Amino acid sequence: MSAVRVLVGTRKGAFILTADGGRDRWEVSGPHFGGWEIYHVAGSPADPARLYASQSSGWFGQLIQRSDDGGATWRPMGNEFRYEGEPGTHQWYDGTLRPWEFTRVWHIEPSPDDPDTVYAGVQDAALFRSSDGGRTWQELPGLRNHGSGPDWQPGAGGMCLHTITLDPVNAGRMFAAISAAGVFRSDDAGKSWRAVNRGLRSEGIPDPGAEVGHCVHRVAMHPSRPEVLFMQKHWDVMRSDDAGETWHEISGDLPSDFGFPVAVHAHEPDTVYVVPIKSDSEHYPPEGRLRVYRSRAGGHEWEPLTSGLPQRDCYVNVLRDAMAVDSLDPCGVYFGTTGGQVYVSADAGDGWTPIVRDLPAVLSVEVQVLP
Repeated sequence: MSAVRVLVGTRKGAFILTADGGRDRWEVSGPHFGGWEIYHVAGSPADPARLYASQSSGWFGQLIQRSDDGGATWRPMGNEFRYEGEPGTHQWYDGTLRPWEFTRVWHIEPSPDDPDTVYAGVQDAALFRSSDGGRTWQELPGLRNHGSGPDWQPGAGGMCLHTITLDPVNAGRMFAAISAAGVFRSDDAGKSWRAVNRGLRSEGIPDPGAEVGHCVHRVAMHPSRPEVLFMQKHWDVMRSDDAGETWHEISGDLPSDFGFPVAVHAHEPDTVYVVPIKSDSEHYPPEGRLRVYRSRAGGHEWEPLTSGLPQRDCYVNVLRDAMAVDSLDPCGVYFGTTGGQVYVSADAGDGWTPIVRDLPAVLSVEVQVLP
């Protein structure tokens, strides 16, 4: 029977949760790097034993850690993230220009084919790639040098490149999402980029056709249908059916269209999950009821999934990287909260159980299915 490994990044370390395919009895390992912020932990699809972790501290800076034995042991990798050429400047809230400054790695995206190839999205927004398992990193400067780059502004959490989506069918195509700039697509393996934000509408942007300036929170796709993208935006849940060329809203009957994560069922490309929160200032579930919402029709019509989730006095949040699915049948769905709970549904969202309840605030959740 297959096994499941859940990789959890938190404010105070990383945790590894393991179970067999039944997903009902769990073992907890950690904290790894206790006391450090672990923004993201990701496993290589090409080598299940290979894990990467983004380790950050205001005192000691940014580190990339790598494990080659499923998290039993770790070693630090290369941690030089240098912008290529002259950094230049970008816009700020007050209209002033500020230099680009590397702060941390928000997201790690291993290649599906090569365990030594891995991408990193950083703050201030830039994309890096390593071809030697994380030992050295090179910026893909075409993104930051996009003509709109000087106009990019930070979202509330910083100007972060938080989503890297690799097209499993078209090897040259990839997407990057930046808060608060929008979505960008490359069709030549990251050499050149263009903004793909047509159809997005954002308060504070008077030009409805603005190329950039949209605060995108997360983008997801199903590997069997990579031209269809789902987006959770700063207000609005959106869908594209043409690889980002155009977007249309699918918020439908959600109680709030504000939230951070979005995920797609492993076997049903039109089954989508979001976790609404009340507003951009009140980062907790509407009415204090923790509800995952599922659409089986690719959006517009949504159903609340509440079985096993707290339905009163619950004021946690689910961050953009803190929701994932596994590839088992039935599909498992996982999410972690800022209150330190990690939940699993082994039946595609119909019922939920907590794996752990008292971790530090959860920043990221990823899942591996092991043979």
